[in-house]
Amino acid sequence: MSESGIRTPQAGEDRTPDDDVVDLLMRQHGDIRNLFDEVERSTGDARKEAFHRLVRLLAVHETAEEEVVHPVARRAFPGGEGIVEDRLAEERAAKETLSALDGMDTDDPRFLPQLLALRMDVQQHARAEERYEFTHLRRNADPGRLAAMAKGVKAAEAMAPTRPHPGVESGAANVALGPVAALVDRTKDAVRRAMEG
Repeated sequence: MSESGIRTPQAGEDRTPDDDVVDLLMRQHGDIRNLFDEVERSTGDARKEAFHRLVRLLAVHETAEEEVVHPVARRAFPGGEGIVEDRLAEERAAKETLSALDGMDTDDPRFLPQLLALRMDVQQHARAEERYEFTHLRRNADPGRLAAMAKGVKAAEAMAPTRPHPGVESGAANVALGPVAALVDRTKDAVRRAMEG
């Protein structure tokens, strides 16, 4: 159990349904921890490949939260606006570090110390989300809303950017920096359809 009282599903755990946004995001937090472990203990091409998967997962996870979870959390409970702003500030700082790492060779002697600093920041951010945002969502949103949000997260993940762009506030703006600007509209449309249907 985490400090928030929410049980953290283990990465790849089949018993955790994907029809609850909190369970889905908690499982992703576990997947992120596991990928950090893999990057740290790997070398050479295996480290590069694991790091590429970590970058992608972090990018899609944060985009999904920005597009689906944070807008609901801002309105769902007292203090939601401040809680979301704090999480967004943490995400901006992590994006800057992640972007610097993404431009660095994984064999560079500076890579591992920066990766460890990023890991600490990401884990602290995840704990804050679990304690302050996810706990309130679980208490204040009905199961149907949590299920609709889970669909929205999955839709956002399908359209999310593959690289972090520092200085860009939202996942939607990150997507716009990609090769096809129309991806932003498709992402938003996919999220809306998933949450309505």
